[in-house]
Amino acid sequence: MTINTVIIRHLPETDYQSVFHKMQQFNQQRDASTQDEIWLLQHPPVFTLGLNGKQEHVLDAGNIPLLQTDRGGQVTYHGPGQLIAYILFDVRRNKRGVRELVTCLEQAVIDLLAEDKINAIARKDAPGVYVDGRKVAALGLRVKQGGCYHGLSLNVDMDLAPFKRINPCGYEGLEITSMRQLGLSCNIEQIEQRLLTHLCRYFEIQQTVQIDESENTKT
Repeated sequence: MTINTVIIRHLPETDYQSVFHKMQQFNQQRDASTQDEIWLLQHPPVFTLGLNGKQEHVLDAGNIPLLQTDRGGQVTYHGPGQLIAYILFDVRRNKRGVRELVTCLEQAVIDLLAEDKINAIARKDAPGVYVDGRKVAALGLRVKQGGCYHGLSLNVDMDLAPFKRINPCGYEGLEITSMRQLGLSCNIEQIEQRLLTHLCRYFEIQQTVQIDESENTKT
């Protein structure tokens, strides 16, 4: 179903806990007239554990914070150089199920990589985007009171070493990659705009209102 207008918020690097609480608050307070939003940002280093997450998959958190969250899935890592896209959509109004939302997110990343002649795929048994068996993007959503939040993380140009401290997404030995490691150009601002183009296409967004939170300007 077509989404008429979506607010796009370009946020500065923000700690995970703050954004997590803002997403929850947004979802709790929204009503039938609230516009859908997409938040684009990066996080400082943090491990997050999903609702079904098992502590045994955290091998050695070390000095990186480990936070409980309410998305689906197991444990993952966020850090600078990883592009986050959180989708805060009214799923009842848009008549989209969780599987369709996940597919749209996956396909947006797959098409982004295809622009650079990288063949990426999604897996039915493990949500995310993979290149030659290595995970380049992770996904996790929470649907509550008719709204969804959380979204995807795309490894653009980041330190991948912290993924060795966990079983990523609960899979022992799962290899993680990044756009940089795949030999691609990694200007994160450009990647952000390219990803947004594909998200708008798959979610059939007709119009966007873009807000740069770091400069508090609207375009």
